[in-house]
Amino acid sequence: MPISPEVTTLDLNFQNCKNTIASYLIPYQNGLILIESGPGSTQLQLQKNLKELGYDLKEITHVLLTHIHLDHAGAAGWLAKHGAQIYVHERGAPHMLDPSRLIASATRIYQDQMENLWGDFLPVPDPQLTALTDGAEISIGSYNFKVLDTPGHANHHMAFLLDDICFSGDIGGVRINGQGPRHLRIPMPPPEFHPPKWRKSIERLQNENISKIAPTHFGFFDDVEWQLDAVLRELDSVEEWMLNTVPLGLQANELRENFVQWSSNRAKKLGVTEGSLDVFEIANPSSISADGIKRYWEKYINSESSS
Repeated sequence: MPISPEVTTLDLNFQNCKNTIASYLIPYQNGLILIESGPGSTQLQLQKNLKELGYDLKEITHVLLTHIHLDHAGAAGWLAKHGAQIYVHERGAPHMLDPSRLIASATRIYQDQMENLWGDFLPVPDPQLTALTDGAEISIGSYNFKVLDTPGHANHHMAFLLDDICFSGDIGGVRINGQGPRHLRIPMPPPEFHPPKWRKSIERLQNENISKIAPTHFGFFDDVEWQLDAVLRELDSVEEWMLNTVPLGLQANELRENFVQWSSNRAKKLGVTEGSLDVFEIANPSSISADGIKRYWEKYINSESSS
């Protein structure tokens, strides 16, 4: 799905579902740049995509990760084994060198589904890992990427700007290209969901000269103003739900069910079909977001009210 001569969206066909996780491929003079590695479970699909375009895995020289969550960074170590240099937020870099704690944390959430969902998460060798700080610039061939620290979804999250394109990872929300009416959700997994930080990150993107936005879930969009405003509106709606629901003292599974139903009802009112809802849930499970909301409430709201 070519967007321009420089950028191609690779559909990683996560869980045999199209339009859920993307990697973005950029050819340059000496090889290929990849934005997001995708999870370890989609390695064969990535290879297939490259082959269909006439490329080889070993041509990938640089992989830029918006953050270290398994759906974005799980295959990075595997790509490093094939020669790629991996770029990631300085806070996430230690977990790429030794992903054991990250894997243990994810296992508590996904349990016996870990292998099926995410596959292998191999460490990245130290010489092939570049830790990024806010405001850094990455020059690759004739391309120059600007790096922005954008917490809110995770404290190790970055957005990459290439000319007027923003590769927004998860901070720009989740949209499914070609899936009916405009509908955006925000992924809020534990433990670092933080609405005030997220708003500041969006305000920062709004001050940049962006005409195209490419979230990892999924595809290119040119209605950047609508998308960034929609993220802020979604944060407002989620916080309203949180204030009305979390104090009720529901058990964790009841809170998940309540949030899943709330999310589904809102989408259906917009005309989102059941099929599209299934794609959204694969790309961004509402139950995991409920856990992130609960974690934020306990860490910040409860602690502030009790102090």
